[in-house]
Amino acid sequence: MDFNVKRFAADAGTFLSRAVQFTEEKLGQAEKTELDAHLENLLTRAECTKHWTERILKQTEVLLQPNPNVRIEEFLYEKLDKKVPTRVNNHELLGQSMIDSGNEFGPGTAYGNALIKCGETEKQLGGAEREFIQSSAINFLTPFRNFLEGDFKTILKERKLLANKRLDLDAAKTRLKKARMADARALAEQDLRMTQSEFDRQAEITRLLLEGVSSTHAHHLRCLNDFVEAQTTYYAQCYQYMVDLQKQLGSFPSSFASNNNQPSVSGGASVSVPTLPLTSSLPSGRASSSSSSSSSAFNELRSCSGSRKARVLYDYDAAGSSELSLLADEVIMVSSVPGMDPDWLMGERGNQKGKVPITYLELLN
Repeated sequence: MDFNVKRFAADAGTFLSRAVQFTEEKLGQAEKTELDAHLENLLTRAECTKHWTERILKQTEVLLQPNPNVRIEEFLYEKLDKKVPTRVNNHELLGQSMIDSGNEFGPGTAYGNALIKCGETEKQLGGAEREFIQSSAINFLTPFRNFLEGDFKTILKERKLLANKRLDLDAAKTRLKKARMADARALAEQDLRMTQSEFDRQAEITRLLLEGVSSTHAHHLRCLNDFVEAQTTYYAQCYQYMVDLQKQLGSFPSSFASNNNQPSVSGGASVSVPTLPLTSSLPSGRASSSSSSSSSAFNELRSCSGSRKARVLYDYDAAGSSELSLLADEVIMVSSVPGMDPDWLMGERGNQKGKVPITYLELLN
């Protein structure tokens, strides 16, 4: 019991000494030991890392889950160490609605069949989104959160200890200045040596922890690469799903009438420029050889007055009555017309005729 009382009295005396020293420093009545420039820079970098890690973490959470109520619910489940219930996302909800309506209208009808195909694709998009969110949470959000809740809290704890040791050191310096008697000065000098040693030791501990922030940056860089890779995979999957859906929807014959017979928007002549669709990646050698052979074939066609068969590579919606809509994988006849833009050819499909962009075509032998 006596030991606890003495310890309490010693702690109270230390706290009072620090409070007096802190107050006098604020009033300009006491000197303050400054940290060395290197340590100050490390502290500043750690604070900056903490600030931007919090910002990036918060905005990534908003990106992955825009609904704030759902984010709060997931946070509570995490704190309670319970598994978050699986939710049907918006793509999956839309997909199921499309499938149900398509079955209601009849899978044998063009509209009902199209709704079912769209609904199945929307569900695929929902699955890809779910995988992307899970991957990002594990490989990106978790490491950032671990730094804030683990490493940085340790840094804060040691930095607070350093601040207290600094106050103890300056208080010891003040007591030495005020000591007049020889015994008091000897005791004050001994106290100063001890507090100086504790301060130096704590400064070294804090410095080592702060220098570890460089390793944190390297680790977060790897996590950033993982996040970018997850996004790349997600968007590539979504693009492929939509391309496949577009090809399936393009098989409906009604799309020709709706695209080729639409009136011109303006009275004057309009010039449309074909846009290159995204293509799957090819080795550079194959890409360059394919491009050169295709270019020579089109040049040969322009130099003669005949026509050739061409396979359509991608769906194309006509921008005006002078153009011809195209469906991927169909075969049409193409010919060159004098004075026509070199990026275009005249295409024919039965009785339908119109300009077509060469970037969507592959000439057949």
